[in-house]
Amino acid sequence: MTVTKNAGADGTRFFTLPVIVLIAISFMLGMSEFIVVGILPDIATSLTVSEVTVGNLVSLFAFVYAPVTPLGSALSARFPRFATHMTLMTVFLIGNVLCAFAPNYAVLVVARILIALVSGTLVAIAMTYAPDVTTDQYRTKFIAWVFSGFSIASVVGVPVGTWVANTFGWRWTFHLIDLLTVILMVLMVVVLPRNSHLMKVGFLPQFRLFFDFRIWLGVLAVVFGAGSSYVFYTYLTPIMRDEIHVPEQYLSIGLVVYGVACLWSNLYAGKLAERGRGVEPLYHLRWVFLAHGVLLCSLALASVIPWYGAILLVALGMFMYLFNASSQVLYMDVAAEAHPGSMNLAASLNSMSFNIGIAIGSAVGGVVNDSLGLTWLGPFGAIFSLCAVGVTMAMGRYLDRKIER
Repeated sequence: MTVTKNAGADGTRFFTLPVIVLIAISFMLGMSEFIVVGILPDIATSLTVSEVTVGNLVSLFAFVYAPVTPLGSALSARFPRFATHMTLMTVFLIGNVLCAFAPNYAVLVVARILIALVSGTLVAIAMTYAPDVTTDQYRTKFIAWVFSGFSIASVVGVPVGTWVANTFGWRWTFHLIDLLTVILMVLMVVVLPRNSHLMKVGFLPQFRLFFDFRIWLGVLAVVFGAGSSYVFYTYLTPIMRDEIHVPEQYLSIGLVVYGVACLWSNLYAGKLAERGRGVEPLYHLRWVFLAHGVLLCSLALASVIPWYGAILLVALGMFMYLFNASSQVLYMDVAAEAHPGSMNLAASLNSMSFNIGIAIGSAVGGVVNDSLGLTWLGPFGAIFSLCAVGVTMAMGRYLDRKIER
């Protein structure tokens, strides 16, 4: 079966079945990645290990995800796209099946590593479907919605998975993920296009993309942007409980509200990314990073004025992902213009950079929290935001390099 264009790719509508399936893939990837946080105590009790030990699975996932994603994406460009996509989804399914039946912590570690090895490449491959499942006018909207699959997983998937774990046991959460993944794979076979865009380029030559300084500016902007949020986001629950004094029984509601703000952030990021091509959309966000830094500094007032702290957290959630689509536009446009053989690699850079930012921001947040306390997390996050301002300002020198539509 050969498909070159899907119904709805003529611009009449955006939410066609192929687009919905690709968003759903991101949702499944996000639910599988984030669910450990929601069911952490259940896993610790069941496998008789400490909660800190289970918590290490989160950082382990990010440390595996970040370096493997560009390598896997570059390698995937040398094989037929649909077959590669289905193969990696099968590995993802096997990893989650292992999680469901893990008899001990060691097997669970292997399972989480297996999932982390393919998750970033799956996101990158999903991005390469854009010209085949939608039109150029919907390109940034497509990018924003694919990334929003992760936010939807935080708002909907994780709470549902946590409820399943509390009601039936944590292993049933992974059984649910397995069932949904199988259904999704069947839909992939039915609706996704089979055509590939293979480039006659070797594995190593694809990495010439990193000799383009615009790419490095984009990577650094995302690393600093993600780091600024994850300095405090890692300790969001303690901040709500100890600084803003949210009652214990309302913490889950607070997390959902924050998740909704993050979802809005991802979707609005698509609008911001429509302001030009190449570096231009991200360059325009220098004032957004600056405003984010100011808000982060004022987080120190949360314990003094709790009602302001509650409003501020919602605002910070609305800033959290505003750069996602603009950075993806930068990577894809630069690759299309100067390094067309590196499109898969370019599509992976946002996921890679964001996870590096998560790892650095979380580590800094841990040191700050241990040394100075929760009050100082916001101001230290602001330092990352200011670094992002500097990086995006440096993009100004490339504005005259126009990339044609």
